Amino acid sequence: MNIRGFRWIALLLTMILTSSPQPVWSQPARQTLEIGAAWRFHKGGALSDIAVMPSSDWTRVDLPDSYNAKDGDDGGGYYRGAAWYRRTLSFTPSPTFARTYIEFDGAAVVTDLWVNGAHVGQHRGGYARFRFDLTPYLHGGNNTLLVKTDNSASLEVAPLGGDFTVFGGIYRPVRLVRTRDLHLDMLDYGSSGVEIRQSGVSRSKADLAYRVRVANDGTKARDVLVRVRLKAGTSTVLELHKKLLAQPGAVAVAELSGALLSPRLWDGVADPYLYSSEISLEDVATGAVMDQTQIATGIRSVVLTPDGGLLLNGHPYGVHGVNIHQSMRPGRGPAVGDAEIDADFRMLQELGVTGLRFAHYQHPQRDYDLADQDGILVWTEVPFVAKAVADTAFGDNLQDQLRELIRQNINHPSVFVWGLGNEIYNVDAASAHGLDRLQTLAHAEDPDRPTTYANCCAPIDGPQASHSDAIGSNVYYGWYDGQFGDLGPWLDANHAKRPATPEAISEYGAGGSPFHQEDPPKRPRPDSHWHPEQYQALYHERAWTQIAQRGWLWASFVWCGFDFPSDGRNEGDHAGINDKGLITYDRRIKKDAYFWYKANWNRAPMLYITSRRDVVRRTPDVVVKVYGNVAQARLMLNGVDLGTQTFENHIANWRVRLQPGKNLLTVQSGAVQDAVTWALSAPGAG
Repeated sequence: MNIRGFRWIALLLTMILTSSPQPVWSQPARQTLEIGAAWRFHKGGALSDIAVMPSSDWTRVDLPDSYNAKDGDDGGGYYRGAAWYRRTLSFTPSPTFARTYIEFDGAAVVTDLWVNGAHVGQHRGGYARFRFDLTPYLHGGNNTLLVKTDNSASLEVAPLGGDFTVFGGIYRPVRLVRTRDLHLDMLDYGSSGVEIRQSGVSRSKADLAYRVRVANDGTKARDVLVRVRLKAGTSTVLELHKKLLAQPGAVAVAELSGALLSPRLWDGVADPYLYSSEISLEDVATGAVMDQTQIATGIRSVVLTPDGGLLLNGHPYGVHGVNIHQSMRPGRGPAVGDAEIDADFRMLQELGVTGLRFAHYQHPQRDYDLADQDGILVWTEVPFVAKAVADTAFGDNLQDQLRELIRQNINHPSVFVWGLGNEIYNVDAASAHGLDRLQTLAHAEDPDRPTTYANCCAPIDGPQASHSDAIGSNVYYGWYDGQFGDLGPWLDANHAKRPATPEAISEYGAGGSPFHQEDPPKRPRPDSHWHPEQYQALYHERAWTQIAQRGWLWASFVWCGFDFPSDGRNEGDHAGINDKGLITYDRRIKKDAYFWYKANWNRAPMLYITSRRDVVRRTPDVVVKVYGNVAQARLMLNGVDLGTQTFENHIANWRVRLQPGKNLLTVQSGAVQDAVTWALSAPGAG
């Protein structure tokens, strides 16, 4: 179809599209306009079909939206294919803000955009922010936006596999951004156009280097003053500036550097202090501010060592936490907002994490921002998962996704390693070539951070685990294979095989359902529909005890923080869900294992009676197991004092004989207490 045909389609769409209230532009040095409301949606079909499609065949949706929100977690297979979003937008040109961009925070997996019938561009990858320049395509009055997203499996776009649902749709926010002709580069792989590097970090001094990309989309060369102010609150603690000549139709780069004396360091969860870097572009001739941005800036150094673990600002720092997928909810999938992301991070803070692994792709910016604010170190990675192919397009797409990941997140102090991949099962030339290319690119984009890889099902000293600077292991002794006690000796053997390589545990875990109760538990089959909550907790008791004894590990991450959709699974209490989370998919239940880690990781005094959902007991003689981080506690049964127990490795046990009927159990230590009610069934009472 030619351009004239596209314009005819756009005109028809404009005629049949129901008008909607127009949002209002913001008014800083650049303007933003959120455009998530009142889109129309249709699943399936070709471009030619939509021209003759009646308005009744389109459904009204608000963005963010995923068309797999209902079928992505039911275990019955889910739609992978094209879908269409359209919207009419009233646009008034601005004599000041001459450039207009559309910014997608995330759309999956391949996205095409048409404006007024003209094809603007395509983005390949489902997890990074991306932008298109709309300036040549918009006109005053009504404009038609047409977006096609397609989450079909493709051998040209990562990921090629993985144990998670690949949701389709415009599932993160979308907005318009207007700038002047002279602006920070908006087309630098979705980045801010600013790169901040730091070196020589100590409590006496830190050297900072800023690289600022200045785009001139005007018709004349412009003299520009690039100004950087580093602020602590309202006080400027470092100011840098540099003049440059920005040629028309080109991007100029300003490099500025300076030393910050006596910096307050970003010091993990104890003191995640953030400065603010204010970067502005000023027209030398008029002194007017043409564009500006603010970037949260944490000053810190991170070093991974083979024998001493991770050093944060020169001191050993224990990194323990969980893997998380992007925030999701039943019936919505990943099409959630800041409120849901914030709620997830509050639960992770309560757990006491010092690190997170963002699996298995780039997460929304809110995740990185909260990690910065909370002092949580982050492993973030590209979706090179499960398999590789010897295809140039696939390799190039991986490169693009890594560039996006690094350029969009290089300024986050929380990010401390770049992950090159996860569990690529075939040890072959295609996977080796792909990992080598990513390793080279990562160091070219960011010489300061190390790379890592999550190795599984291949030797730690084998070729698959030998491409990155550091290495992580996905290991599940006591769940998929082996016994609980195998973990420690296996880690020691790996350390002996790679004594010069920093090693971590990238995944360990077991399935658990709060609706499956068995106390004491027997070992379940992973692929069965019986995953008792007590076995998951027992797994983690044994695993963490061995991990905590090995301080040379630079990090360890439970798989995983929250249950999540994996539509191909059929196990546990719900098909389509991976139930290894410490918290259920709907976030309503924190499983027993959550409180095991809270007792170990959170310093706030706590007590937790385990097996609390096993409310009907069939035998009167039971063991009451309590997790806690206090020295000792007292147990009461129906008001009767059963004595005090001392906690050993955060666990205290009481042997108790229940009475027929209801039994109120209360454990207390000072002002801290917990209580549950169990019932003894009649057959067990005699």
